[in-house]
Amino acid sequence: MRRSGLHRQHGKQGGGGGAKGIYAKLTIAVVVLLICTLSLLFSATISGNRGSVQPSEINAEELWESAKSGGWRPSSAPRTDWPPPPRETNGYLRVRCNGGLNQQRSAICNAVLAARIMNATLILPELDANSFWHDDSGFQGIYDVEHFIQTLKYDVRIVESIPEIHKNGKTKKMKAYQLRPPRDAPISWYTTVALEKMQEHGAIYLTPFSHRLAEEIDNAEYQRLRCRVNYHALRFKPNIMKLSESIVDKLRAQGHFMAIHLRFEMDMLAFAGCFDIFNPQEQSILKKYRKENFAEKRLVYEERRAIGKCPLTPEEVGLVLRAMGFDNSTRMYLAAGELFGGERFMKPFRALFPRVENHSSVDSSEELVTNTRGLLGSAVDYMVCLLSDIFMPTYDGPSNFANNLLGHRLYYGFRTTIRPDRKGLAPIFINRENGRTAGFEQAVRRVMLKTNFGGPHKRVPPESFYTNSWPECFCRVSPENPANKCPPDNVLEILDSRLENEESGDLEALAETNSTSRTER
Repeated sequence: MRRSGLHRQHGKQGGGGGAKGIYAKLTIAVVVLLICTLSLLFSATISGNRGSVQPSEINAEELWESAKSGGWRPSSAPRTDWPPPPRETNGYLRVRCNGGLNQQRSAICNAVLAARIMNATLILPELDANSFWHDDSGFQGIYDVEHFIQTLKYDVRIVESIPEIHKNGKTKKMKAYQLRPPRDAPISWYTTVALEKMQEHGAIYLTPFSHRLAEEIDNAEYQRLRCRVNYHALRFKPNIMKLSESIVDKLRAQGHFMAIHLRFEMDMLAFAGCFDIFNPQEQSILKKYRKENFAEKRLVYEERRAIGKCPLTPEEVGLVLRAMGFDNSTRMYLAAGELFGGERFMKPFRALFPRVENHSSVDSSEELVTNTRGLLGSAVDYMVCLLSDIFMPTYDGPSNFANNLLGHRLYYGFRTTIRPDRKGLAPIFINRENGRTAGFEQAVRRVMLKTNFGGPHKRVPPESFYTNSWPECFCRVSPENPANKCPPDNVLEILDSRLENEESGDLEALAETNSTSRTER
């Protein structure tokens, strides 16, 4: 009755009103259709998923090649006026980078940017390796220090240690004033609070320094500086590079290989609150770890699983790849710590993909065997994943390792990545567990077709700048928007010239000061 009543009410508008109503609806429909069409065209333009149009099927063979660039190429060189760092700075900046290797990597990028913002001399960043890795390698043990300083000479002044001061006939290290920066601090905090203390004391010590500078900054040149640090200045030491390249060569000797960051370790499972697939003893271990390391929170496994908050199991990872068309001849490199639950969780994966390696199985050198869980092992895994033909992170939520690699591979030439949509896949796997397996592989492919495979795409929160630095750190030779135009080919010569002018000006000023001083004497 209610439906027919509504119909009669519309009829009372009369013939003219009905025609106008229909015309208005048609007009709105056309506008909506036009907006949708334009949106689809825009999405296709920036998606980069193996071409200008979203594919209707996944071709596993094509995924071994890099994604389509859409005319974009990586470029983090300055595009506007970028003066070299002045000889006289406002003081010294010392930072302690906490966390694992890749959390520290982001912190180093932020430290360089903070030094530039404050016109400070940066002390080589400290890596708080002991608390996380029980490894005291430090910056000098992991990164090429000379390359780091030389690469950033156009941006900031860097010294290896805080200087000594001479006072009352005694020599001692300058004492830095300790500050705890707010999380994701804005630039204004550095130009006010931090700078004031630096000018007052001559040096400041920022600790801890993880996520202590806002990621989204409305200054493209500052963002490009982060990319210069991350993708150019931070180069591992020669022994790490040589070891990584040796592993890649051995893997690639038999064809393409895929690197998988299999995030199925105790800390991540405890963080996610996904306990129910484990036996009572294992659940007790995970709950204890969570209580000791994370804030108390009500977590229901079924709810977490249904919204894709649980890491994929090794078997689920294998099933996704099989559905996408990868067969059991595919060579896999696993970058992972100790898998929680042991071999029983890896057995189904190995049944699907028997050609599985890790850095220890490919290269059993003493250097790796003795450092497999420390910064060296993590650095080698990072490089092998960076250089792999395909990279697949199985849990890229709070994983600094996966997120940094996604950004690095994008910058390295839009290298293929496979990012499972856990939320989209969750109901498919739940149906499978409940015996509803019909159409399983087709359903997986439909979900994965909607993901990005490594091409340029718009950064949408919560995606991190370190995961996707497009478009700030990319350019086009002939862009529609002048802001995206590539810098001139001789940009380094320009920067060199400015640096030389700055240094020669400093020398002239110093000579003039000395001359005046002698005259006065």
